[in-house]
Amino acid sequence: MSYTLKGLKILDFSTLLPGPFATLYLADLGAEVVHIESPTRPDLLRLMPPFANGQATSQSYLNRNKQSVALDLKDPANIELVKSKIADYDIVIEQFRPGVMQRLGLDYSILSEINPKLIYCSITGYGQTGTYKAKAGHDINYLALSGIAGHSGRIESGPPALGIQVADVAGGSMHAVIAILAAVIERQRSGKGQYIDISMT
Repeated sequence: MSYTLKGLKILDFSTLLPGPFATLYLADLGAEVVHIESPTRPDLLRLMPPFANGQATSQSYLNRNKQSVALDLKDPANIELVKSKIADYDIVIEQFRPGVMQRLGLDYSILSEINPKLIYCSITGYGQTGTYKAKAGHDINYLALSGIAGHSGRIESGPPALGIQVADVAGGSMHAVIAILAAVIERQRSGKGQYIDISMT
């Protein structure tokens, strides 16, 4: 079978839902995704029931068609390893709070010096700038702040809790996939990579 994105290589530093769901789509379309996990702090997806054959079903679903590699990013040797391999990759996707990748020495400004064609996508709750950038948040917070939550429910009861993570998927995953694919097309014209800042809010 021919896959549209065959040949694209992605380094995925994301956890939980927004980033992994985005890279799931890209992997299903043929991209080669290497999912970086911490050896000391397991992705919470691995701990969430239900389980099948001893493995969390969410983790199995979201990380299908991907390779998983355990790397301690607090070890300088592993940072150098990522830098030594980054020229082989087309896309980086990360989901840390703003400033974390910069502190690690793996932010766009550093990695794009090594690989100017690199497309680098950050997914956060509130984006990389502004007064909310350092705040913690979850799907319910992004829906409330954006005004989406106020479109459901009744005056007496308020908005209901939604059954799926709308902001994570619609605000995070889908916008990331669209922006990454647009950046791939632009790179075919210009030969240059770019930085993508996705705010789920």
